[in-house]
Amino acid sequence: MRKLIAGTFLLTHLLTIGCSQATRDDKSVAENTATKGSATQASAADVLKLTLELTNNRYQNKTQSRSVLTFTNTSNQTLPAKGWKLYFNGARLNTADSAVAAVKLVNGDLFYLAPGSKFKPIEAGKTGRIEVAGRSIRNVSDFPVGFYLVYDQEPKKAFPVPVEIKPGDNFQKSEQALAARMYKENGVIKDIPVEKLTKVFPTPNSYTEKGEAFTLNQELAIVADNEFRQEAEKLASALAGILGNKPSISTQGTGKAIRLRKKAGIPAEGYELTINPNGIEISASSAAGIFYGVQSLKTLLPPATFAGKINAITIPGVEVKDAPRFGYRGFMMDVARNFQPKSEVLKVLDAMALYKMNVFHFHFSEDEGWRLEIPSFPELTAVGATRLHDPENKTSLGPSYGSGPSAESQSGTGFFSRADFIEILKYANDRHIRVIPEIESPGHARAAIKAMDARYNRLIKEGNKVEAERYLLRDLNDKSTYRSVQGWNDNVMDVSQQSTYNFLEKVVDDIRAMYQEAKSPLTTIHFGGDEVPSGVWQKSPAVQNLMSKNKAVKTVDDLWYYYFGKVNQLLKARNLYLSGWEEIGLKKIVQNGKVNWMPNETFANDNFHVNVWKNSPGSGAEDLAYRMANAGYKVILTGVTHLYLDLAYSPSYAEPGLYWGGFVGLEKPFYFIPYDYLRNLKEDDNGNPINRAIIKSKEALTAKGRANIVGIESPLWSETNHTPLAFEYKMLPKLLGVAERAWAKDPAWATENDAAKSQALYNQAWSEFVNVVSKRELPRLDVYAGGFNYRIAPPGAVIQDGKVLANVQLPGNTIRYTTDGSEPTAQSPEYTQPIAANGTVKLKAFNPAGRGSNTVTLVN
Repeated sequence: MRKLIAGTFLLTHLLTIGCSQATRDDKSVAENTATKGSATQASAADVLKLTLELTNNRYQNKTQSRSVLTFTNTSNQTLPAKGWKLYFNGARLNTADSAVAAVKLVNGDLFYLAPGSKFKPIEAGKTGRIEVAGRSIRNVSDFPVGFYLVYDQEPKKAFPVPVEIKPGDNFQKSEQALAARMYKENGVIKDIPVEKLTKVFPTPNSYTEKGEAFTLNQELAIVADNEFRQEAEKLASALAGILGNKPSISTQGTGKAIRLRKKAGIPAEGYELTINPNGIEISASSAAGIFYGVQSLKTLLPPATFAGKINAITIPGVEVKDAPRFGYRGFMMDVARNFQPKSEVLKVLDAMALYKMNVFHFHFSEDEGWRLEIPSFPELTAVGATRLHDPENKTSLGPSYGSGPSAESQSGTGFFSRADFIEILKYANDRHIRVIPEIESPGHARAAIKAMDARYNRLIKEGNKVEAERYLLRDLNDKSTYRSVQGWNDNVMDVSQQSTYNFLEKVVDDIRAMYQEAKSPLTTIHFGGDEVPSGVWQKSPAVQNLMSKNKAVKTVDDLWYYYFGKVNQLLKARNLYLSGWEEIGLKKIVQNGKVNWMPNETFANDNFHVNVWKNSPGSGAEDLAYRMANAGYKVILTGVTHLYLDLAYSPSYAEPGLYWGGFVGLEKPFYFIPYDYLRNLKEDDNGNPINRAIIKSKEALTAKGRANIVGIESPLWSETNHTPLAFEYKMLPKLLGVAERAWAKDPAWATENDAAKSQALYNQAWSEFVNVVSKRELPRLDVYAGGFNYRIAPPGAVIQDGKVLANVQLPGNTIRYTTDGSEPTAQSPEYTQPIAANGTVKLKAFNPAGRGSNTVTLVN
């Protein structure tokens, strides 16, 4: 499964409820609240407050929990014993005693709790309690979110309800064990003096420091060949922001300057960079190569350079010869499940460009949102980009992932206008980044389906049945029942209907028009293709009609190949090729009652580009990327185990993010070996060492398959990202490991057969990498493109012989501590030697700018 439902807290049993001084007065708060004309959110905020306290995370010594949910009535009216529902996102719920209260699934990750016949009213100012049990909690993202109250008498009026989470001391033991593990892992890291570090990042193929520096100042000029004028302009603008003066640009000139020159024989994206006292010269055979040479020049600059105006900058003399390992160095940004503004997209593109990543996978459509204006279908954004509480669910989508009941939620509601997208395309193109748009289909398509339903309803009311049905995405008479991985029962397009293809053609053509106006290249469109649940299309009359006419479609499974065959032809007719998740190139094989998924030979040589994400140990698909490449598919390595940046950094309770595919910290992308990743599958989904025996029988990459590995991509899904800050926290510094592995040549440790030698080489490479990240790149990201909210790794710490020992993952960071139970600050005592482990010791890592990590707590 590419993504599991956000939040795994299961209120599986409602056990008891009590309240102080219960009353029989059932007067509804809603009856006494003045409201505006909003159909989504009431103006009164103080109606109810919740506290969810985790009391036992190993209830009955099993992977289940028990918690107390406390209702505090903050209004001046009684919360009645009936006639209301408490909605929330992020949990799959069942109840043991429906007479007290019942929890029901609405759709997706939206549920509600409703009082039963034994529920007692809660007077104003009083509290009531419900004991609940569920699956064990792993981290902060497991708890339900987005609570709001709705009264039955006014079903369109919603009262947001704040909730306080109290995890208790349930995680102290596991957190302390994790800190000890991190202390051991950090022990191999050496603190390398900054002057000894490679000053170009990602690591270039060849790098030599010459010892003769060059000084940049306001008198500097740029001399560039005509075809590199655009790159010269961008360099001049960047230097103007640093030096306060924009260098002049000419095609000829003498004296000290930055020279951008064409040189034959250099690979398409490669470059050569020479810096000596006489000037700077960047040579390349293409504009892209010049651009990447300029990015290397930027990373050579001291990190503080980007903070403000500087009169002069000294740059070390170097000779660099460089070219990328892969032509596809991708990052996927999910703006559909939770929205991110245009400003954040542009920041992401800036970071990608700096680190020489060149493919931006734009995931704009999902079950929970359609985020791109399509002029032919205004409903796609009017309906599909709006999330709010609406019982009828005909003109908007419902709340998801804690977006709440109001359409004002910045994470739930929002889209990119046509003009916005054209600006994004131009911005990316100027930075030699190509944008691949993704139209999720046929599953993960609920936003589009609901939007086209709204269009249908509008036109039916106007009496235009033919036009109403022209772009409908479902069979109105379909009685099929299913439930997707994310909990939806209505999110799959009906691929037997011509109207579905009418819709896709229109969307594709509208997108192509935007690319053409932006003068941006478009070679492919990603059509999703993942996680279509069983049960779909089984009772669709339209499907049965197709089967009766098309003998190639014998079962609903055959609809898969039918659909992607037609989509492939749609794109081919427009000189585009098809991209998708791995499922677009798989076929289902049933042997001895067991379902296996194998590469589908039908499309193997049809230039399908597949993002292969499934490689979790024990899944049986550990080698799927290699099997598909060996079979002829163009493969973008997108393995969840190493490259899914939305996964939590570690098993720490304090780390937000999902963990269904394991945990992905800074090191996972760094130790990913593209052509031999089975070698470095180390952990299972729980972070425990795997049994290497499961790898021995897996298929290795052949010479043919190696040629079909197009590159690397890291997705960042957005279920738990409600703000740009949350998004950036998960993106950085992990993205630096991805950039390094996508650009730099195969490291020596990855090809060394002797295990001990390989480990020694790896430890040295890892030390060099984290020193570069900590001492050069993160300080740069403090200010570059306005600054990024990257994560600081917490200290590793352990108690030995009555003393606390601590260390850092990122050399140059400082550990501060307290022994009085208070949170460490940048002014707390600095850890310089082992300290007495008396009672509670709290530790926190800080970078030189004063940015801090999560707190590590040790209790002796």
